[in-house]
Amino acid sequence: MNKTIILAAILTLATATNVKADDVNIGKQNIKVENGLMTPEALWAMGRIGSTAASPDGQHIVYQVGYYSVKQNKSHQVLYVMNADGTDSRLLTQSSKNETDAQWLTDSRIAFISSGEIWAMNIDGSERVQMSKTDGQVEGFRFSPDRQKVIILKSIPFHEVIKANPADLPKATGRLVTDLMYRHWDHYVESIQHPFVCSVTDGAAIGTDMVDILEGEPYECPMEPFGGIEQLAWSPDSKQIAYTCRKKNGLEYSISTDSDIFLYNIGTRETTNLCKPADYKAPEVNPTVTLRVQSVNAPENLKNNVGYDQNPQFSPDGKYIAWQSMERDGYEADLNRLCVYEMATGQKRYINWKSDVEAFCWAPAKEKQAQLYFLSVWHGCNNMYSVNWKGEVKQLTETWDDWTSLQLANDGRRILATRQSQSVPTDIYMVTPGKDIAKTKIEQITHENEHILSQLNLGKVQQYWVPTTDGKQELVWVMLPANYEEGKRYPTLLFCEGGPQSPVSQFWSYRWNFQIMAAHGYVIVAPNRHGLPGFGQEWKEQISGDWTGQCMQDYLAAIDFAADSLPFVDRDRLGAVGASFGGFSVYYLAGIHEKRFKAFIAHDGAFNLAAMYTETEENWFSNWEYDEAYWHRPQMPNAKKTYHDSPHKMVEKWDTPILCIHGEKDYRINYTQGMSAFNAARMKGIEAQLLIFPDENHWVLKPQNGILWQRTYFNWLDRWLK
Repeated sequence: MNKTIILAAILTLATATNVKADDVNIGKQNIKVENGLMTPEALWAMGRIGSTAASPDGQHIVYQVGYYSVKQNKSHQVLYVMNADGTDSRLLTQSSKNETDAQWLTDSRIAFISSGEIWAMNIDGSERVQMSKTDGQVEGFRFSPDRQKVIILKSIPFHEVIKANPADLPKATGRLVTDLMYRHWDHYVESIQHPFVCSVTDGAAIGTDMVDILEGEPYECPMEPFGGIEQLAWSPDSKQIAYTCRKKNGLEYSISTDSDIFLYNIGTRETTNLCKPADYKAPEVNPTVTLRVQSVNAPENLKNNVGYDQNPQFSPDGKYIAWQSMERDGYEADLNRLCVYEMATGQKRYINWKSDVEAFCWAPAKEKQAQLYFLSVWHGCNNMYSVNWKGEVKQLTETWDDWTSLQLANDGRRILATRQSQSVPTDIYMVTPGKDIAKTKIEQITHENEHILSQLNLGKVQQYWVPTTDGKQELVWVMLPANYEEGKRYPTLLFCEGGPQSPVSQFWSYRWNFQIMAAHGYVIVAPNRHGLPGFGQEWKEQISGDWTGQCMQDYLAAIDFAADSLPFVDRDRLGAVGASFGGFSVYYLAGIHEKRFKAFIAHDGAFNLAAMYTETEENWFSNWEYDEAYWHRPQMPNAKKTYHDSPHKMVEKWDTPILCIHGEKDYRINYTQGMSAFNAARMKGIEAQLLIFPDENHWVLKPQNGILWQRTYFNWLDRWLK
């Protein structure tokens, strides 16, 4: 079967007069898909919708799209503007440079980032003016509501943990490290972001009078590794800024998730912690034991917001600030609640909901039915909800989709949102909330990848509830092959989720994409095992301290159900695949599967848990999940079980071909874990391959590396399962 794709990237010469003739834009790609089957090239040809913003009058939407060129091995971020109903979409980008982070200055004027500076342009892309002059240092920005000031994010040198090398050794590459958190995610920490406030003159020029909100403080804002401008907010009167910060360093930073919301006064330059009293002093902790059992998480201390607090937003009238708040320190997967802080009294109250709040926004000031809108995952789907002042939650959407962002459309009644599913990538929608789900109106206003999707045969998604060995039920997504034929049996993949507490929802991935697996003729079995959100906090928390227990039995229950009960599953051609905790799961299943599987693939998986305890950079994670350090004697039961059941101790039972994949810039799970697993397999005489990426982190981000990943992935599976 011919699965090739004719890829013809449209590379148009830039029209701006200040662009060299040999500069080109990477734009939307016209492709022809052979046989209706998705390929890696088709996946990478899709446009990826990013940020969106509604104009102040609600009449227009500006949005960002990323296009990728496999040939050039790079991306191009561009800006579009359209009417609020999705009509008259126009490309604003005029150069080969990336243009990002658009926000509205007025109903007809848009600010954006290009080459590390803030620019402004008219709604038609004309009259472009450079507003900032920072030598290309702008990494994010947000204008005040009165447009008289702007927050600018930029990096400053940081040598609290990695000391600066002597000035007379400019070519020295060594790093003198004096404490923990010297690496984060994929980089050495030699700079940190700070927010600066600058004045804006005549609505067009940003002054050089930068005031560092955290002047003299050795802390980052936004927070690593994924925080952005959403972690700061202006008050409606433009006099105050709420910001997120974890004011810790080194060892203290590495073992704690305790971040707070701070309020900065523009006039006095004074800062107030909204989460903790002024005289608060954190209890001393043992850095090698889970904070779960330490005094920092004692009931009397939890009132001080010792967990992960982030992403503040002022209410339209400025009387309240809401933010996402986790209760306990040291736990990244605690219930993510909404905290509402009353400015006049300092009182805090929490929205009680059965699952995590993934994103939120305030309702319009005149809205009477709701005060806040939010997104939350439940039973494998991320849907939209509202909550009123009484704390009553109402579900607004009920679809097999993942809503991924939301904000006000600024027309007084609608929500501007983005949505994806296992069958389609992200598009932009307008949602008009109703009194119930049936009366909520959903309008799709972009069709970014319709020119590709319309050519594809897509796998059908099914849902099953499967009994688990502890007497409960797990939701299992099953996707059929793209060219499914009744009566045929197909090779089948067990998908093992990462996290370990990330949902198996209706997500769309450009690497772990179920539709491209279906296009290759595979059935995908994706269980929502114990440890995943969307089924209550008890279900989610069960996995901590029990990585090799119930969740592994859930995997086996799902694949056994599929092999025994689904007539299209070929039980003699089963594989197991996964990344991160999913990669760990594959390594562990390789030792206990009792010949169920014929092939394994583990990406960035933990292999030796004792080694990972001191290798990973965020030490609070291992403390919470394992309970304590591996060298402790005696050990708590969970720690003893965790280290005893580490996959590297199960290699003697390995008997199945395995592909190991890892990025050398992965500082969350070090690449030595993947190398060790591959080396162990080969030394034991097991067929194995190692795909190592020297320039990738926990993910694979470069186009040609992504294509190589997909080809290697399917070549390995086809070799053993077809």
